[in-house]
Amino acid sequence: MKENSDGFVRADQIDLKSLDEQLERHLNKVWTMDKNKRPDDSNIAPLPTAAVNATKTSAATFKKDRQEWEIDPSKLIIKSVIARGTFGTVHRGIYDGQDVAVKLLDWGEEGHRTEAEIASLRAAFSQEVAVWHKLDHPNVTKFIGATMGSSELQIQTENGHIGMPSNICCVVVEYLAGGALKSYLIKNRRRKLAFKVVVELALDLARGLSYLHSQKIVHRDVKTENMLLDKTRTVKIADFGVARVEASNPNDMTGETGTLGYMAPEVLNGNPYNRKCDVYSFGICLWEIYCCDMPYPDLSFSEVTSAVVRQNLRPEIPRCCPSSLANVMKRCWDANPDKRPEMDEVVSMLEAVDISKGGGMIPPDQQGGCLCFRRYRGP
Repeated sequence: MKENSDGFVRADQIDLKSLDEQLERHLNKVWTMDKNKRPDDSNIAPLPTAAVNATKTSAATFKKDRQEWEIDPSKLIIKSVIARGTFGTVHRGIYDGQDVAVKLLDWGEEGHRTEAEIASLRAAFSQEVAVWHKLDHPNVTKFIGATMGSSELQIQTENGHIGMPSNICCVVVEYLAGGALKSYLIKNRRRKLAFKVVVELALDLARGLSYLHSQKIVHRDVKTENMLLDKTRTVKIADFGVARVEASNPNDMTGETGTLGYMAPEVLNGNPYNRKCDVYSFGICLWEIYCCDMPYPDLSFSEVTSAVVRQNLRPEIPRCCPSSLANVMKRCWDANPDKRPEMDEVVSMLEAVDISKGGGMIPPDQQGGCLCFRRYRGP
């Protein structure tokens, strides 16, 4: 993808500004209602005890001001928890008859978070929605909708429904039965994957990232934990909580954003960066897919940071790894971002890999002294 004078503008400098203002205005009204208990405010969703007329007025206002990405909470059924994170949970659910995953963000009860923390979480939520709701690709998890500060959300339990406070926000996406790619790799840690499967998974991820970059989106947290599998084992990129539109000036994109082990040297070092930080992270993911193992499991944050930046530390590529695949890893995690390929070139390199001879990584208990490439492993 070639840059031009019109490309790579920051999200907060274009049409996302009006979206952020709308989200902030809507949430501020909800907070004011919860804090001051003012039943006369007819412009926000009323509490369950509000008068019927106020409810009708609020519903009409919501319909009028509704963003294109907003869901109708009355059509959402939230069920059991399938994952937990720092600021919320992911649930199974049904939206308008479709199986979905529901990501609930809990910003905490009033007084338990500082204004700065809440402002940061609000910005992250609006940023994630703004980035995600316009994307459409078979290797990107399909965004269905979101809601911010609704008092209508309920969790379905065996004993009925449990209401949630209005500071809960949610993102609704397609449900992917295969779970996280990382979990799939962990399950295959001992037996490893057939080489054909390795390349298929890597191609899915590469195509998804190539699409994001074509849309001027930098994911900034590429890791196997953020990649999901559908029932046919297709990889789909998920979790756009720290994604952003790429800036035309690399100096506008700085700061340590990502996950230890996958972060590019320039990001670890606090230097300006661009979409090539995703390419570096992809190289680490490719190694992880082939090895079904974790990079640098025995090193601390400071040790990894120092070694990656100053000593050019990278995961050790097994001797059994075909040179065609090893070359992709090495090029992607080059210390110089300018020397890393674009993701569309990575796709081409992976498509050219010969998988006809089968093979794959040899499990440690079958190595016979070394990690050697054996033709009979896998289709």
